[in-house]
Parts: sequence; structure tokens; C-alpha cells
Amino acid sequence: MTTLKDEVQSRRTFAIISHPDAGKTTLTEKLLLFGGAIRDAGTVKARKTGKYATSDWMEIEKQRGISVTSSVMQFDYEDFRVNILDTPGHQDFSEDTYRTLMAVDSAVMIIDSAKGIEDQTVKLFKVCRMRGIPIFTFINKMDRQGKMPLELLAELEEVLGIETYPMNWPIGMGKDFVGIYDRFNNRIEQFKTEGEDRFLPLNDEGELEIDHALKDSQLYEQTLEEIMLLTEAGNQFSEESIANGKLSPVFFGSALTTFGVQTFLDAYLQFAPAPQARMTTSGEMSPVSNDFSGFIFKIQANMNPKHRDRIAFLRICSGKFERGMSVNLSRTGKPINLSSSTQFMADDRNTVNEAVSGDIIGLYDTGNYQIGDTITTSKDMFQFERLPQFTPELFMRVTAKNVMKQKHFHKGINQLVQEGAIQLFKTVRMEEYLLGAVGQLQFEVFEHRMRNEYNVEVLMERMGSKITRWAEDEKLDENLHSSRSILVKDRFEKYAFLFENEFALRWFQDKNPDVELYNPMDLK
Repeated sequence: MTTLKDEVQSRRTFAIISHPDAGKTTLTEKLLLFGGAIRDAGTVKARKTGKYATSDWMEIEKQRGISVTSSVMQFDYEDFRVNILDTPGHQDFSEDTYRTLMAVDSAVMIIDSAKGIEDQTVKLFKVCRMRGIPIFTFINKMDRQGKMPLELLAELEEVLGIETYPMNWPIGMGKDFVGIYDRFNNRIEQFKTEGEDRFLPLNDEGELEIDHALKDSQLYEQTLEEIMLLTEAGNQFSEESIANGKLSPVFFGSALTTFGVQTFLDAYLQFAPAPQARMTTSGEMSPVSNDFSGFIFKIQANMNPKHRDRIAFLRICSGKFERGMSVNLSRTGKPINLSSSTQFMADDRNTVNEAVSGDIIGLYDTGNYQIGDTITTSKDMFQFERLPQFTPELFMRVTAKNVMKQKHFHKGINQLVQEGAIQLFKTVRMEEYLLGAVGQLQFEVFEHRMRNEYNVEVLMERMGSKITRWAEDEKLDENLHSSRSILVKDRFEKYAFLFENEFALRWFQDKNPDVELYNPMDLK
């Protein structure tokens, strides 16, 4: 009989992070292939063939060939149940990615072998390090010409400040790429060779056991020299260091050709952690606790535009979910019945009756949930760690082009704002709608979705960049409003100021020392 502990130990929940175009969504597709979750992998840019990546389900993602929202996918592989969260690589959607990283137990970092460490990778890596979660590195596109492997390793260690251990090593690259020297499995895996024939065994000295044409190649000799260097001067393999995020196992391969992906997956599942205990306001919560609990890390409107539905993504942190169970929403103290729930294969969904810690499930939401909400069967109304909230920097004034569509306009703007990618403000005097975001692309996605999902054309007027500060006062003198310090209310009716620049902020603080300003958690 399978126990709760057994079920939890079989879960592996991870996010895939990278700079845009490093191959993140392509790797996700290939992992799903091995899990039997899909039969044919679409590529992100295969628009002409009508084949799209499974994890890029939103229309704008298919049109642009980029990921702009986190996707959730689940599949079974051998004795494991794997939950993959494919995150947006574009920096304008960092907030969605950061929140997603709060819902996983490990991360897979993809590096483009030609470009090495890029800006967005550094930012996301820092969040992983801050949380202390294990990081596995997949260096992609080895079938293209790129940086030398030793140079890539040095870059990982110097720029990111993490020790590395290459689980395998490339034999050549680009046109000369012939495979990988698999240190962990003591074998060579050949590129462009199918089935079990692709594996060549190594002897105890780490050299080819059988006669093979590869033995006489210069690439093979060079690889043996580099392996000797790694063995003598490189870091030691340590499961403990992997578990605490201090050592990253490194894998080389080509996601597009599927080469090295299964080798990576097998090793990842062996060394990645099962769901761990998480901190709450009442102390540590064990994943195998009898009390069910979890937190909402994402809300998505219109995953099925025909039904105008809203899904709240729940990371289960303890206990067992059973459809129809009654839970408490810690923020309000109100009971909620979880009768409508789903699990994901990107936009394909199935009703889920049971799930355990580590799983990600979707709850149909009629407006009950907010990002960061904790739900639990415990009578103790504890809360999990607060999720990051960015301070918006760019602002737009937004109105409906057709005044007859005000109802659809308000419904659309309120639902999309609840997803957390953009923030809504109203000016206190004119009650104009202002949108705040971290990046310009978020406004473009908003405009696209209003048109396609709510049938509303919007007019958007640039206001430029502003410095946002919230005010502690419950009641403020509305005469403090000016063109250089715009007084607004957020969607929770809290006062905030949008300052023109740092000078305007300092001038305001000097003139109004009694007004206490603050900046919420900002993790840029």
C-alpha cells in the first residue's frame, strides 16, 4: 500500500529558467516526450507548420514565438511524477518567473553554449540562490559553434559564484560534435546514433573498451585530456552540496535534436530533492503533515476563452488534496469547498481527484483568491512566505476606445490585473485608469488580450517612467497631488504617489515629513 510519504517522495517539481532564446521551451517539450505526455514536439518558432510548443498556449506566444506566461505541465516517468513549470525568459515578465520560483523545489538553468551567461540568467539565478534551491545546468546547442566548454564552466563559476561538476563532457562542437563523454554513467553517448547503439562503454580507466573509429580521432584524445584535467583540478561531486544549492551538476547536449536530454532527465530525477518542509508564520510545515495546505502563486484568466474561466494555480505544500474537501482561506478566515480542480498539460486539463505535496493543481476561481493566498485544513490560520511584488516603473493611461464597451473594459482590466503582471491605479481626482508595469512588453500583452479575449479596443497613452511609493496614511490631503507627484489609489484602495523623478521624491519628502512613504518588496 502506497503511503503519503511514498507519494511525496516520488514528486519532483522544478522550474526551467534561462535568458530568452536559450532553448527553455524546447527542452520542456523534449522532457514531455520522454514522459509520454506528448507524441510530437512542436518548436517555439514553428509557426509556418502550425506546430507550436505545448507550453506556449497563449495566442500571443504562438504569434511571437516567445513565452510570456508561466506554464505548468505534469507527467509520469519511471517511478516519478514530474511537475515542470516553464517560465517566461523575457525580462519584462520577471515577476511571474520570480513567483513561480517560490513554488518549486529545484531549478533547471539553460545556457546557450554560444552566448554563455546572459543578464536575465544572472537575475533569475540570484533568486534561486536566495532561496537556496538546487540548480541543475543544461548547456544547450552543442551542435552549433559556441564557446569552449572550459570557458563556459569558468564563466558559470565566476559570474554566478557557484561551484560546478560536469556530469558529462562534449566531444567536439558544431559540425564536429560527435557526442558526450558521460562521466556519471561511465560511457560515451554518440550524436546522431539511435537506440542503445548510441552508448559505448568505458573501462575502469575511463577509456573506450571496444575498438571504435572514435579511438583514432583527435577529438577523442583531446576529450580524454580535458577529462583528466577536470578529475584532477575540478570540484568533487557532492550530493549534499547539490542539495543546498552550492554545487550545480552540468550537462551538455542539444535540446532541439533531443540529444543528451534523457541522460539529463535520469540524473536529475536521481539527485533533485523531493518536496521539502516550508516556513509559515506558525513555524515549519512538513510536506507529509496530515494537514493539507498550499499557496496560490499564479492566477490566469481565460485559459479557455470560450468559457471565460479563471484558474488559480496552487502549490500543495503538505498533506493530501481530495476533490470536494473543505479548506480555510487564511487571509479571510472563510471556508471554501474545493469541488472544481484540474491538473495541467499546458492548456490541456483534466479533473484531478487527488494530489499531494509537490503537485501543482488549478482551482477554478470566481474571485475568491489573490496571489499569495494560503489555504489549509488546519484550524491555525498560518500563512506561507510572502511572494515578491515588484514596484512598477512604466505607466500608461488607459481608456476604452468605444464608450459603449465600458462593461467589458472594466471586466477585462480587473481580471487581467488580478494575474499580477500589471498593476492598476486610479487618480484620486479624475479617477483615470493608470496601468503600471515593469516592462513595455506587458502593456503590449495587455492590449492584445483585451482585444482578443474581451473584444475591447483600448487607447493607451504613455506616461513614461515614474517612481512609485505607497503612503502609510489611511487618509491623505488630496491637495498633495501635483503633476510631479501624482496621487493615486491602487486596486486595494491604498494611497500611492507616482513621482516624476528622484528629485521630485526628495522634494516631496522634505516638504511633507509627516507623510510616511514606503516601497513594497522589490526583487529586481
